[in-house]
Amino acid sequence: MKRKNFIIAIDGYSSTGKSTLAKELADKLGFLYIDTGAMYRAVTLYAMEKGFLKPGFFDKKKLIEDLKNIHIEFKKNPETGKAEVYLNGKNIEKEIRSMEVSRFVSLVAEVPEVRKKLVAEQRKMASDYNVVMDGRDIGSVVFPDADLKIFMTASPQVRAKRRYNELKEKGMEVSFEEVLQNVTQRDKIDSTREDSPLVKTPDAIELDNSDLSKEEQFEYVLNLVKQRKKDF
Repeated sequence: MKRKNFIIAIDGYSSTGKSTLAKELADKLGFLYIDTGAMYRAVTLYAMEKGFLKPGFFDKKKLIEDLKNIHIEFKKNPETGKAEVYLNGKNIEKEIRSMEVSRFVSLVAEVPEVRKKLVAEQRKMASDYNVVMDGRDIGSVVFPDADLKIFMTASPQVRAKRRYNELKEKGMEVSFEEVLQNVTQRDKIDSTREDSPLVKTPDAIELDNSDLSKEEQFEYVLNLVKQRKKDF
């Protein structure tokens, strides 16, 4: 039976601008936007706050046992019109973007039980809506039958510079070298984990935006959407 909703899957490396592109597409098309990376960051923050996760220590067993107590949802901010992440009723949009969470999120995303829980929630969220979803395994695992799959990439240096500027604009004290190390480390973990590694599926369209402006990549992907929707 053919799906009634249209799904756009955007995968790729960290700091390639997946979320920014996905949000803009969702706004333009009137689709639901689901930030799966934010969901993994929320679980990471939860583990850190509970003491399950800190430098040199990760009690996976306790996190897995506590997954039933983690409730993640997206609520629209009435002032900005953007969806923000809530963990057990608390807005954590700012907290999950910190470097502390970035250091650990790929480790949490490796845990099969965490992935199973969040993939089920992502599929449920998208079951009745036209959706734009970004992450690491959307086109390969969450929605292998997505109507359009985009795989985003850029050089590590370009991605680290973007992330560094973003953090500095938010008033966070970080060094470029620290951010670059985090980007390359996450690339390695995301690409080599056993459960749902970051991969470009054969039917995904690769988008290297190292030398593209946000406007150029948006128009490129929007045209791809328009072409696919003709046949939907």
